[in-house]
Amino acid sequence: MKQSTLFDPSEPLAARMRPRSLDEVVGQEHLIGPGRVLRVAAETRHLPSLILWGPPGTGKTTLARILAEAVGARWHQLSAVSSGVADLRAIVRSASGATVLFIDELHRWSKSQQDAVLPDVESGRITLIGPTTENPSFEIIAALLSRSRVFHLEPLTPAQIRTIVERALGDHERGVAAEIDEDALEALCRMSGGDARIALTALELAANRGHRIAAADIAEALQQRTLLYDKAGEQHYDLASALIKSIRSSDPDAGIYWLCRMLEAGEDPDFVARRLVILAAEDVGLGDPQALPLAVAAQQAAHFVGMPEAVLPLAEAAIYLALAKKSNAAMRAYGAARDEVAASGALPVPVHLRNAVTGLMRAMGYGEGYIYAHEDAAGAKAQLHLPEALAGKRFFDPA
Repeated sequence: MKQSTLFDPSEPLAARMRPRSLDEVVGQEHLIGPGRVLRVAAETRHLPSLILWGPPGTGKTTLARILAEAVGARWHQLSAVSSGVADLRAIVRSASGATVLFIDELHRWSKSQQDAVLPDVESGRITLIGPTTENPSFEIIAALLSRSRVFHLEPLTPAQIRTIVERALGDHERGVAAEIDEDALEALCRMSGGDARIALTALELAANRGHRIAAADIAEALQQRTLLYDKAGEQHYDLASALIKSIRSSDPDAGIYWLCRMLEAGEDPDFVARRLVILAAEDVGLGDPQALPLAVAAQQAAHFVGMPEAVLPLAEAAIYLALAKKSNAAMRAYGAARDEVAASGALPVPVHLRNAVTGLMRAMGYGEGYIYAHEDAAGAKAQLHLPEALAGKRFFDPA
């Protein structure tokens, strides 16, 4: 495929090393490998509107540019952060022939802004390419999803990051003139979090020191890793799900790992504490009745001391809950009772269980025949406590 050789030497390394064709793209073989959907789209010069969903540094912008060039389309780019409907209208008015409109961070556009692009996408006047780091199911309106193809880009593996870094080290025109120790290269690839931009930026900073790059240079260039996390998006729900399911499965190591991932990424400790309290009641339950008060105590302690010390009671609770015996009998019993209430409706309370608080009620037999358990435990146990239509019905199974 055609390659563009133009680049600005003053650009950052990540921009200079941007792939110029599909053959140069590292990773995403499920989309651009031989016979795969986006490679076929480029080869047949038929490009539908796309939503490219994936974490930062996985090539969403690069892939969009290459595809637009491959089909011979004019390229227009907007940022969802700083542009609006007026900018969209100006581009549509000037559109002639095949036109790709690239809206960076599409998920940041409001519903009304997304609505505004629908007619031109549907008519084919423009081909929309919208990259997003957020799950489109949550952030993109249904009408736009139905008119676009959604493709998920995967985080790059350490081996793929290594390929990109070695390419930058070996490219004497666009890359960096530097040598790197093997342990430094391994650390860079491992600690970049699947983000090629982070890896190349750190490489460039380390190379500017003017000597062979050592592991200490990479550590200094990377500083503290930023964990991929969005407290209102998919990562929030994915990590919370992993935490709960690990503890439910009695795996304390996985439980403490996911707890750490959430808290170190800045999750609200009150949210984590609430999930642990719910788990203590739902999944441990009667298997260890002390689990719930312990989880509540951890929630109160975490709220009282705040971060960073809040991690200690939360970690203790997570490990305790993972090791505790599990029983969801209470949850199942309530669910069975709820199903019965939905099916049979508001059945009357047996007369002997009703409170006779007035003379009329006593005259109507309220409370008559009630057996007081402290005086006759066996008789009280044998009397009917459910509505008559449900006599003998069982909801609680202690298994």
